[in-house]
Amino acid sequence: MPPVRKERADAARNREAVLAAADRLFAERGDCEVSMDDIAAAAGVGKGTLFRRFGDRVGLIQALVARRAEALRADIEAGSTPLAPGAPADERALALLAALLGFKLANRPLMLALENAGSGSPYLSETYGPWHAQLAGLLAEARGERDADFLAHALLAAVRSDLIEHLTATGTSPADIHSGLAALARAVLSPTP
Repeated sequence: MPPVRKERADAARNREAVLAAADRLFAERGDCEVSMDDIAAAAGVGKGTLFRRFGDRVGLIQALVARRAEALRADIEAGSTPLAPGAPADERALALLAALLGFKLANRPLMLALENAGSGSPYLSETYGPWHAQLAGLLAEARGERDADFLAHALLAAVRSDLIEHLTATGTSPADIHSGLAALARAVLSPTP
């Protein structure tokens, strides 16, 4: 196995400048209004630097989401209950959905850009698979294996960024979205006759 090369200082500075500029532009302008040219100009780097480092716009968006999702990932893996291991599966499932919804509400333009990017399917993004696997596992533990995979997809559909955008644009408050999601999740988690 070849040795891992340490990132050059100028490359690290450029990466940080690009991520900071992209982060700011997505927050200011939203999903469709940010181009790679805009990001390169705001970061003070050439467009080629973006493509060499991130591959394309989708790769850049994925890097931004991964950076922002680190705290959420850490909470899921080792944080405090009810989100972290040790709590009952149904409580963890509710906490996971609430945390995902909070993350998507706090990162609306970026999450909308990610879900609309690339293949056109949010189900193929790097972030969706781990969240689905975690939720499906909790549902299987709480309800038994029956339908856990499908129900995890269905519950995650309730936190899709396009739905969140629609609800917020039509006046639904974040508190009401959280309440509705919790009611849906409790209905799914309740024992079936």
